[in-house]
Amino acid sequence: MLSVIPNPARVALPIVGTSDFFPVRRVYCVGRNYAAHAREMGKDPDREPPFFFMKPADALQIVPAGAVVDHPYPPLTENYHFEVEMVAALAMGGRDIPITLALDHVYGYAVGLDMTRRDVQDEAKRLARPWDLAKAADASAPIGPLHPVSAIGHPVRGAITLAVDGTERQRGDLSEMLWSLPEQIAYLSGYFELHPGDIIFTGTPSGVGAIRRGQTMVAAIEALGDIRLHVV
Repeated sequence: MLSVIPNPARVALPIVGTSDFFPVRRVYCVGRNYAAHAREMGKDPDREPPFFFMKPADALQIVPAGAVVDHPYPPLTENYHFEVEMVAALAMGGRDIPITLALDHVYGYAVGLDMTRRDVQDEAKRLARPWDLAKAADASAPIGPLHPVSAIGHPVRGAITLAVDGTERQRGDLSEMLWSLPEQIAYLSGYFELHPGDIIFTGTPSGVGAIRRGQTMVAAIEALGDIRLHVV
């Protein structure tokens, strides 16, 4: 049986130290997972149950190591925000995964950005509407190469930062997550059957803010290096 249109390309992430690739299935993102960021968004940082949203896999923008990549400013927003995040990639899936076994499912980690049309999101919140138009713009999930667990282990602490034109705008530590990655995996697997190829954006520290055309962002995580994007 033939496809009636050309088959869409599957997104795959390069893997540090190899010529192999990691094919991506779904992109899950946790919201307000650092207390200081919850406060700056006007929310109580008490540890209420986590919440998640999704981005389409083809919203991922691959940023090769050492490169500066042009990042498109999306249409229909005047307030486009950066959010630096650690991304976890799953090599195994399952339902109702125990917290104690959750990290066994992780293949590796990368630096990522959850780019957001903040004005569109604020309007969606006001009207109690979904966030898709705010969170799922084309190229709204820049991501660097994957670092395998076999090479770096599981980062649980370390600086996570973002700078704009050389000025630091975000700084936090991975240890400041309200919900740890094992807890996120366990919680998600209660709602979805997770599969190999799923990736999770694990939340951003405080300092999120607007980016303008012509500016350059550098997102970095201590154990994972950095990614660089020039906004066009």
